[in-house]
Amino acid sequence: MSEEQEAGMRLNKYVAHCGLGSRRKAADWVKAGKVKVNGAVEINPAILVKEGDIVEYGGKVITPEKNLVYILMNKPKNTITTMDDEKGRTTVMDILKGKIEERIFPVGRLDRDTVGLLMLTNDGDLAKRLTHPSHEVSKVYEAVLDKELSEADFNKIKAGQDLEDGRADVDWINYPDPKNKKIARLEIHIGRNRIVRRIFKEVGYTVVKLDRIYFAGLTKKHLARGRWRHLTKEEVGKLKHFS
Repeated sequence: MSEEQEAGMRLNKYVAHCGLGSRRKAADWVKAGKVKVNGAVEINPAILVKEGDIVEYGGKVITPEKNLVYILMNKPKNTITTMDDEKGRTTVMDILKGKIEERIFPVGRLDRDTVGLLMLTNDGDLAKRLTHPSHEVSKVYEAVLDKELSEADFNKIKAGQDLEDGRADVDWINYPDPKNKKIARLEIHIGRNRIVRRIFKEVGYTVVKLDRIYFAGLTKKHLARGRWRHLTKEEVGKLKHFS
């Protein structure tokens, strides 16, 4: 028995370690009354779960995953970044169906039309660190625009903008090909909903295609669209150090 088992583990952390989602997401489920402990609904994410306690989610008993899994996927277009979809649309989990025994979940989100790097894991602690704003995880996107980006608008994005939900600063922005100003790359640390599309929309552009090409030190090297692979031990170690 580990010291943590003897002392008890916070309920949201316990649920996260069961491969269902991040600790933040697990806390939301607990507060919403979706988790039971020893047969009773528990809405306090901080309550300690001790050895012998029975925890249920969705009517099923859940237990922490023993094997930690780390997957890197090059997400294709028209794929939802969720565990399942009530409308029957293709999800990232469909791509992994029958190939991974452990329960894993996406770290953060990419919208349906955005392609590129997505990590999936059952390591709730790492997922929390990679998604929490305080850790400022670096992401690089390549955006194809509906028209050429003018120098003035390029400089507005570079200087940062005030959007309806707060400041949107970029680390840098450039053109992969100086002769084609319809394509721009930018690095950000913020992770708000559809933030890259909104950054360009603010100065009058529509993002036609969006590709996340870098995430927390990981790249798409040798990973074709719609394919996935396990992270190496070295990559996992760097991720934990990076975050």
